[in-house]
Amino acid sequence: MERVIMAMAANRAEQRAATRRALLTEGRRRFAADGFHDVVLAEVAEAVGVTKGAAYHHFASKAGLFRAVVAEVQGELGETVAAAADAHTDPWEQLRAGCRAFLAAGTDPAVRRILLLDAPTVLGWDEWRAMDDASSARHLTDALRSLVIAGVVPEQPVEPLARLLSGAMNEAAVWLARSGDPGALAATERALDRLLAGVRH
Repeated sequence: MERVIMAMAANRAEQRAATRRALLTEGRRRFAADGFHDVVLAEVAEAVGVTKGAAYHHFASKAGLFRAVVAEVQGELGETVAAAADAHTDPWEQLRAGCRAFLAAGTDPAVRRILLLDAPTVLGWDEWRAMDDASSARHLTDALRSLVIAGVVPEQPVEPLARLLSGAMNEAAVWLARSGDPGALAATERALDRLLAGVRH
């Protein structure tokens, strides 16, 4: 009997996880395509074949679903930045590659609409910054600390330097997301290289 109860509980947990995953996937698709304000939570629930109540059970509100989607996109961006950096062995090239990957991510429709355009206004600047700190900004701080230790960047407090560079790249990424200029990314990467060159010995 105990095994049956445990199996039923495991099955219910799997169903809840599958429902949550389906809502996240559909919510992400709609937020990327339509923007936060034009998405209706009940329509997201209907699209994946669950009730509106089930959607509210998992996320409490449309803002709650959006927050979960932002966290997922932000986490993936952090992984992309880290992977781009890890493709190099030279610490300076790791920094350049990670920064370039962050800027290039803005060309992804989901990142552009969800993370760069809607998230700062929907979630508020403080919460958006906190989520950025927990993902890609952390990689930037770690990279700069390694460069200081290696002597590539002059000895200095890393935190303010990381904040300055992160702020510049966030602003550039938002600008790129709004720009319709096909040459904007390449021009921004060149400007980034000049900016980064200024922090080297």
